[in-house]
Amino acid sequence: MYAIIETGGKQYKVQEGEVVFIERLAQDEGASVTFDKVVAVSNGDKVDFGAPYVSSATVQAKVLNHGKDKKIIVFKYKPKKGYRRKSGHRQPYTKVQIEKINA
Repeated sequence: MYAIIETGGKQYKVQEGEVVFIERLAQDEGASVTFDKVVAVSNGDKVDFGAPYVSSATVQAKVLNHGKDKKIIVFKYKPKKGYRRKSGHRQPYTKVQIEKINA
């Protein structure tokens, strides 16, 4: 059984017991979070799609911890003009464990 959820402007395919890195949530570590924006749910060979979301489906997860990704370098450069700008970015994330899919 799997579900496709939407959070942080992205879609994730999740299964029970799976650990997923998603966009940063405003929940504390150890807290429980419910995702109600479920795009699709699969139970065996039966798949339910929402328009845009499946109304009766939710996904329960537990927040494990928060962190930041590896640094990416953003470098802007214009040739022959002496223009160079270097900056870095670390995207914050939340690590969650999927506990239950309610279809």
